[in-house]
Amino acid sequence: MGDVLWTPPADVRERSRIGDYLRWLAEHRGLEFADYDALWQWSVTDLPAFWRSVWDYFDVVAHTPPTATLTDRTMPGTRWFPGATLNYAENVLRMPGRGDADPVVIAHGQTRAPETLTAAQLREQVRRVAAGLRRLGVGKGDRVAAYAPNIPETYVLLLATASLGAIFSSCAPEFGTRSVTDRWQQIEPTVLVAVDGYRYGDKPVDRRAEVAAIRAALPSLRHTVGIAYLDPAGAPPEGALSWGELAAETDEPLAFTPVPFDHPLYVLYSSGTTGLPKPIVHGHGGILLEHLKMLALHHDLGPADRFFWFTTTGWMMWNFLVSGPAVGAAIVLFDGNPGHPDLGALWRLAAETGTTYFGTSAPFLLACRKAGLVPKESADLSALRGVGSTGAPLPVEGFTWVYENVGDRLQLQSLSGGTDVCTGFVGGVPLLPVHAGEITCRALGAKVEARSADGTPVIGQLGELVITEPMPSMPVGFWNDTDGSRYREAYFEVYPGVWRHGDWITINERGGCVITGRSDATLNRGGVRLGTAEFYSVVEGLDEVVDSVVVHLEDDEGGAGELLLFVVLAEGLELDDELRRRICRELRTALSPRHVPDEIHQVRAVPRTLSAKKLEVPVKKILTGTPVDNAAAKGALANPESLTAFAAFAQRRADAENPTRA
Repeated sequence: MGDVLWTPPADVRERSRIGDYLRWLAEHRGLEFADYDALWQWSVTDLPAFWRSVWDYFDVVAHTPPTATLTDRTMPGTRWFPGATLNYAENVLRMPGRGDADPVVIAHGQTRAPETLTAAQLREQVRRVAAGLRRLGVGKGDRVAAYAPNIPETYVLLLATASLGAIFSSCAPEFGTRSVTDRWQQIEPTVLVAVDGYRYGDKPVDRRAEVAAIRAALPSLRHTVGIAYLDPAGAPPEGALSWGELAAETDEPLAFTPVPFDHPLYVLYSSGTTGLPKPIVHGHGGILLEHLKMLALHHDLGPADRFFWFTTTGWMMWNFLVSGPAVGAAIVLFDGNPGHPDLGALWRLAAETGTTYFGTSAPFLLACRKAGLVPKESADLSALRGVGSTGAPLPVEGFTWVYENVGDRLQLQSLSGGTDVCTGFVGGVPLLPVHAGEITCRALGAKVEARSADGTPVIGQLGELVITEPMPSMPVGFWNDTDGSRYREAYFEVYPGVWRHGDWITINERGGCVITGRSDATLNRGGVRLGTAEFYSVVEGLDEVVDSVVVHLEDDEGGAGELLLFVVLAEGLELDDELRRRICRELRTALSPRHVPDEIHQVRAVPRTLSAKKLEVPVKKILTGTPVDNAAAKGALANPESLTAFAAFAQRRADAENPTRA
């Protein structure tokens, strides 16, 4: 751990947005900070001063000013910027530093030709669609649902919905009917906007039957709007409007409904792998302030940038990406298969669009590494200054691959956060060097700590990730959770008054962070807690292994329990004793004897959510006898059929232990 791969240039304070912010603090607040750590300490200690400085520095457009910055610091229950009214869409569409003719949305995909919207065109489309929604009776507090991919229409719809004070929710069209209705029956939308299908690579995927089933399952719907995406000549579903009719010419001006700081902006959902997905409500003001801070001060994005993140509309990174214009950055949207026709496709897209910040997931970077890809040789990435990685911990070899094969002058920012806060609370910053395998720092205003089993904060040791001070982008609440009990249970039950996130983290002396997996999927052998991330890094580092999942079955008597490893092997390979021995040897050498599994089995696929997270906990439940349908909501999975192999395995084990029953 810890090789320095990138060092900030000597004049970083002159060139970066955070440097400008530091000068502003000195001039307007009389505050001087020697280094990032001092700035961070202030930001999490003097919360009112820090968050008010973000509001003032970015010159937030408000209709009425706040009477305070926060009411009190108790969690849950903190109220931010009481008395303020504002509108998220108004602040995004200001697009500071962008002229009317500047491109601000650059959209590519596998279903239709590339499309670019200038600042003026984006505002014009939002104006028309907002007027169209108003004609359909949409007003403050109504819900508008989008079953649509990462295309300009979905973005325009989000901004138009927000401009009216209505509430937006999106599901990517690869979500199955059940997954969508599990989410939207909870929030009861009145308007549904849906595509007819899409292309994934060169494969057309017709979604008309799913749209019909979704409409039938949502009695709250008053209107449906069809986007003819897969078949541009196709008619909208029966009784539905077309997108063209929704966005028809009108002379209604672009107006923004002022709403309170914590007025719901959109509803995001937990992955819903077990039970109904949690409907997480985010507010206009909290999201705006958090994204201004993160995009400008941490990612260093501004009017000279083209910002890309590979995401679908079913993942919070889409919501994060599309705030880009609020700091003046143009956004690059991509819809399709990132591996078509090969894994170089997104790197070529970055070259073609002049992307300056390329965001993706750790599994994608590791897949590129495994495929032996050298993007800098096949694409002109000279414009690229930043690479972002999230979705899973990025191991040392992922960092090294980026610096050797993408570019040695860019800043790699590994970040982690969640749908719950719609941001990264640990990530990178231009002021600090990049160390291999390490998330650089805790973000400004995010009081992240590691807690030991007895609840004391620890440095240099593995602990439970907690947030001990409120952040404005913590959820306004969960939908229909009138007494707040579901919300409290989700985050505040383990440590009263402290947000427990559910990850294992180690924070070192210099503030660098390493996240080693979900705390509910921990391998606890003989009292030693092992995170799963380092485990996968070793196993999947072998050429033969494409994917893997590890689970620990505890021993009721308090013994070591059983550690079971399941591997997906490269095409045509079979797991034999020689490969088993090699895997065990690698784990013992790289990690410790405690990491050596008791059994290794081959499976065809590892179950993953639609945003590519491994499902360790449902696999563990199935192996301990929970029926598949109770262990995981299949609609939330990218590959629900993968669960049957684990159910069959559990059955064989049960039969072997109890031969009379078999």
